[in-house]
Formats: sequence, structure tokens, C-alpha cells
Amino acid sequence: MQYILLALLTLGLTSCGSDAPARAGQPTPVAPTAVDPAPAAPPASAPADSLFGLPIYTYITGQFDPAEQEAFVRVDDTYTDGDPYLLHRDAYAAFERMHAAALADDVRLTIVSATRNFARQKQIWEAKWNGQRLLEGTERANEVYPDPAERARAILRYSSMPGTSRHHWGTDMDLNALNNGYFREGKGKKIYDWLTAHAADYGFCQPYTAKGPDRPSGYEEERWHWSYVPLATRLTDYAATRLNDADISGFAGAEAAPRIEVVKNYVLGVNPACKQ
Repeated sequence: MQYILLALLTLGLTSCGSDAPARAGQPTPVAPTAVDPAPAAPPASAPADSLFGLPIYTYITGQFDPAEQEAFVRVDDTYTDGDPYLLHRDAYAAFERMHAAALADDVRLTIVSATRNFARQKQIWEAKWNGQRLLEGTERANEVYPDPAERARAILRYSSMPGTSRHHWGTDMDLNALNNGYFREGKGKKIYDWLTAHAADYGFCQPYTAKGPDRPSGYEEERWHWSYVPLATRLTDYAATRLNDADISGFAGAEAAPRIEVVKNYVLGVNPACKQ
């Protein structure tokens, strides 16, 4: 399907490697709200299912440049590992409050990845698909998994297909380290224990918990990945009704999406607490 990129509305809204281009200047953070209201009266040229000035499908699949959207703001360097990151303004405001509370308890939260649009996720995915980037540092997917569905599942242990990542939405961030072992002892455990005890107070949830009866499918556990629920829940609901496996396209290996039911098993395969 084809979508027409809309001009920004005056109410414009922002597993899984990082680096959206930075937006110059940092706006003053606004008081967070659960989500921005949908435009009350979009222009005649806009489809009724627009979201934050973009067609819903365009937004949830990350097929836009977040640096050009007013709702996305650059994260101040004091909160990051030094790389430039963007977040949706509501998620960023909530993170600032959470960061301050954690710091008061001698816990420093550091963003090591945030918004990634379709184009950036495609780079990450195809590097793994073609064997240019090793899976978990040990094997080349194209050599070990010749069947497209099996290769996709191997990559999807920790990396999303382009068009299916929560990182497209500006609601999700990776904190401090990108391996579970870091969070099981010492400083990392202190950080994770603080997050599990307090992140919900600021609207954040760990979407990829350990698999079990409540989360039988999807990505492996990611103790570093935290999602801003008030906005992400709305987008997850949209994905459940507007995102189809057959529509996931535009990158190497996309043909595997329907075979593995990527929407049901990965996009929607999150911690139930992150759907409330």
C-alpha cells in the first residue's frame, strides 16, 4: 500500500542497535500527558486514521524521519552514553523524572539506545541477515540458517524486523548495557532491582521479560529494554488492528514475516503488564 506523508499538524506528536540522527537544539521538556489527543479536525487531504500528523501505518512501522517530527526531542547528553538519541517528548519527560528519582537513590540510568526508524532498523537487520554482523557474536545467520523462517527466528531473538520494532515509536529505550548478565550482579543488579521496583511509578515497563506462560513467544528476555506504557499501549493496540504480516516488506528476508506470524508472536508478544 502507498501512503502520502502528511504535513505536520499543529498538534504533531516521537529488540532491538541505535542511532537516529540528532535534532539540533533541545526543546524545553513539557509536562507529560498520557498521550497527545488525536487531531480533532484533520485537513481534507488527511486520512481519518492519521496519528500525530502521519498515517497510522507509517508511524507504527517507523517509515518517517523522527528528526523532522516536532513530537520527537533530542535527549540531553547528560542522560546518554555520548551518542545522540531522540525520544517522543512524553517518554522523555517521564524519563527525566525517573532519572532524577533513581539518582537520589544512587542509581544512574544511562540511555544507550532509543528511537530507531525503519531505515536504521533495516541496516541492523540486513547486516545480520547477510552475515556481515554475527549473531550474539558467534555465528553468521546466512551460513547456519539457510531456511528464511529459521534465519528470521534466529535474528529475532534480540533484533526486530524493520517495521515491527517498538523503537520506531519513540517510546522505548535501552538502559546502561545490552546484555542480561550485566544486570544479574553488582552495579547492574542494583540498577535492575531499582527499575523493577520503581519504573512503573513513572510509566515504564520491561516489555521483554523472561518467557513463560504469560509470555510464551517473542524476543528473549531484555533487562535493558524499557517502554513508556501510556503511549506504547496505544500504539500496540493500533499494531494489533492495523499491522499485517503480509505488509511487512522492503528488506531482505521480509518473505519470512507471514511464515513466522511476526505481528502476533513478536510485536504483540510482550509482557502483559506492558499492555495495560
